[in-house]
Amino acid sequence: MTDYSATGAVENGSLAFIEHKAYARVGLLGNPSDVYYGRTISFSLGNFWASVRLEPSEHLVIRPHPIHDLVQFNSITHMVNRLQSEGYYGGVRLLMAVCKVFYNYCKDNKIDLNGGNFTLSYDTNIPRQTGLSGSSAIVCAALSCLLDFYKVRHLVKVEVRPNLILNAEKELGIVAGLQDRVAQVYGGLVYMEFNKEHMDNLGHGLYTPMDISLLPPLYLIYAENPSDSGKVHSTVRKRWLDGDEFIISSMTEVANIGLEGRTALLEKDYNKLADLMNRNFDLRRRMFGDEALGAMNIEMVEVARKVGAASKFTGSGGAVIAFCPDGPSQVKLLEDACQKAGFIVQPAVVVPSFLNDVDLKTLSSR
Repeated sequence: MTDYSATGAVENGSLAFIEHKAYARVGLLGNPSDVYYGRTISFSLGNFWASVRLEPSEHLVIRPHPIHDLVQFNSITHMVNRLQSEGYYGGVRLLMAVCKVFYNYCKDNKIDLNGGNFTLSYDTNIPRQTGLSGSSAIVCAALSCLLDFYKVRHLVKVEVRPNLILNAEKELGIVAGLQDRVAQVYGGLVYMEFNKEHMDNLGHGLYTPMDISLLPPLYLIYAENPSDSGKVHSTVRKRWLDGDEFIISSMTEVANIGLEGRTALLEKDYNKLADLMNRNFDLRRRMFGDEALGAMNIEMVEVARKVGAASKFTGSGGAVIAFCPDGPSQVKLLEDACQKAGFIVQPAVVVPSFLNDVDLKTLSSR
């Protein structure tokens, strides 16, 4: 049985370390309406994760990852090639940002932080540029470590934690919505409503966990070396703010897909689910256009559709979630088509909710 829980150790009565995992996530339906006061359904993906380890130490140390925060190179050619494939940033900045946001939140809410210093380190196997929320997974795992180190988990409500993760990423100029962070904080399958009134009054959406057994077998498709993830939120956001009727009506329809999807899952109407997945992607494509989505991303969707599978982005591009309503024979066709196209395909592993008793009490106290 897979262990999705946090790990830790005690030596001589004192805490030796705290370690938490946070998983990649799949936006199943309704995305990207989370940033447009919509509705979405997402789940935590057990195929990939980030882990953060906190150890008490004399000084506060953020430890660079030996691969993802590389600062020593064999040559300038090595460095440039590395930057072209991996970019400039690793996880150190994410750990620093969440520490700052967590500290400021506790200060503003008169939550005392007593516990000394620590060393934070991280690891991750979430593929880059696949739209699986690798950055927020690191931040989420780090936040869990801080909550437990300072023993304040009961003072920071579950609904608030996705906001803290998002705020840490905003510190670094990362543009995103709450959906991904909700899925990673809650785990499992979650239905989310981001009604403007709720957001304005509560500061967060309404999040309803669902039974993961409602999901049919799903398949993750991604490229080993993604070349283009597109600029998905570029002009659409501005057009929405400017009152563009096409964008507003299309985004409303995307949000309704989240609502219809909840009913389809509860009734286990998987033909309806397939239709909704396809319609979700088609609406996104109409709004954003092929250039923004990226040719490779579109090809992943089309490879799945050519064998009759329903398919859509897991997020903003880089990976695709597919459903084969016709069963094992269609799955084999999907696997063969992906192999021929040079894409990786694997069963999507859904992580059960890992909220603990303290987390659940913060939910019930709202």
